[in-house]
Amino acid sequence: MTNSERAAADHAATAADVGAGADARPQAPAPTSQARIEDLEDRWRRAMAELDNLRKRHAVELGRATAAERARVAAAWLPVLDNLELALAHADADPSSILDGVRSIRDQALQMLATLGYPRDDETGVPFDPRRHEVVAVVDDAEAEPNSVVRVVRPGYGESGHELRPAAVAVARTRE
Repeated sequence: MTNSERAAADHAATAADVGAGADARPQAPAPTSQARIEDLEDRWRRAMAELDNLRKRHAVELGRATAAERARVAAAWLPVLDNLELALAHADADPSSILDGVRSIRDQALQMLATLGYPRDDETGVPFDPRRHEVVAVVDDAEAEPNSVVRVVRPGYGESGHELRPAAVAVARTRE
């Protein structure tokens, strides 16, 4: 008999006892402490099994989501790869047209990174920001504002707090 069936039977018995008097009601045996312990252990085992199943389902779903995202990003790079192969196929052509093609492919790759949420960060003349920049050199530049980016050695990609890498920059020395 389930707990809800027991509760319904107890309620029906209580209602019948009210009409017949308290002495007519048979006393149900109180659950023993051993039975209570066994019930609680059973509940605990079921909860642990459900938790284990939840973990396994989450691991499978996470794997699927990761695989789908990897496929989406890889597919976004395919046009860049196709254009690089076209440029290599025309390697014997005029060098200036090859150079123009490679620039176009670079622009396409930059646009794709920006679409994925990682725009290029290669500004000069802006104040140094340790969240966006990594200082690789400090230079004397009389025309630049102190503590500003004078030269970008390696561009960064992303926005503050969401970066693939910071921009490596040369910063103007602070004047004293």
